[in-house]
Amino acid sequence: MKGWIAFWNILAKDMRSYYLKPPNISWGLLFPLVWIAMFFIRSGLGMESLPKLLPGLVALSILFGTTSVLSVTVTFEKKGRSFERLLLAPISLEVLMLAKTTGAILFGVANAFLPLLVGSFLTDLSGVNWTALIPAVVLIAISSTFLGLFIAVSVKEVFEAQTFSNFFRFPMIFLCGLFFPIEQLPIWLRPLSYVLPLTYGADIMHMSIAEAGRLPVWLNLLVLAGFCIALFWLSLHNIKRRWIT
Repeated sequence: MKGWIAFWNILAKDMRSYYLKPPNISWGLLFPLVWIAMFFIRSGLGMESLPKLLPGLVALSILFGTTSVLSVTVTFEKKGRSFERLLLAPISLEVLMLAKTTGAILFGVANAFLPLLVGSFLTDLSGVNWTALIPAVVLIAISSTFLGLFIAVSVKEVFEAQTFSNFFRFPMIFLCGLFFPIEQLPIWLRPLSYVLPLTYGADIMHMSIAEAGRLPVWLNLLVLAGFCIALFWLSLHNIKRRWIT
């Protein structure tokens, strides 16, 4: 019971201190809208192309929202030694890190549904497969958050967290089949696409929104769940090795 009380208190504190602050709320609202406007202006396409663009917009909103906020906040708390006080709490490290990451997961899920909400006013989304889309959004948010956690525990300075984040994020944009098929990539780059978690989340969303998936939904969900577990385990391993011992 004490673990769950600590979990909710840490989550509530992070929501008040970081995710519910006006700058983060406005950034979370504006970022997906800017992406939507940018792609329409750049492509010159009409509203009929929106279903094909929505999977990429949703995925990028989650990816940038979760990794940007979490990697900075955890690094900032470690540098300010407030994270060390949390380590003294009588709860397991697993519960502590789940509490620290849940706020970012919720932030990423909220970011994901803003493009879908805007898109519902601009085009017909009645054919969306929500039973596949919603689990995909949640798993992308979890995997992206744990990627941000892995980045945060791998660096020492806040500016290093942002730089290291881009090392992962920008290859994902171009290699995960978000805006053009993986089959159009050079053959020597295609294997790299399948070691990136966003590839599988993007495939589910393409299938759910534009009916253009390549792999079975169950396989994509299974692989995404595996990435979530692996990234969380690697982050815990780094915390024990770098911050505790």
